[in-house]
Amino acid sequence: MRVVVLVFALACILGCYACTHTNGGTKALTTNVPESGAAKSSATSNTAVVPANLPLESATHSAEVSAKVDFPTQIKPMLEARCQPCHFSGGKVYQRMPFDRPETIKTLGTKLFTRIKDEFERGLIRDFLAQQ
Repeated sequence: MRVVVLVFALACILGCYACTHTNGGTKALTTNVPESGAAKSSATSNTAVVPANLPLESATHSAEVSAKVDFPTQIKPMLEARCQPCHFSGGKVYQRMPFDRPETIKTLGTKLFTRIKDEFERGLIRDFLAQQ
């Protein structure tokens, strides 16, 4: 009888171990989703499954979209780091495309992505363009 219980416990442990590996390494993140009185049920859960290999900043970036993107403090320094010699005062193409003005960025739109490869920076520019 003891052997049967031991084998059963071992099978349960191995089953749980195999199940965690077949889920692709997902982890549950709790979200603050308020439940209304009518929507409460025993099957409703406040957890979202996010793949473990997804960067945390990407998971939280979508939650921060509602925050306003500020051009002088967020977009302009990023562009200064990448486009400084030509598109800022004194540069070759400053007269045609001054990147220190938000109007230029709005006009160009996603054409800026030919030079900006970082997905976080692209998302920031998309958010800036979307709020206009």
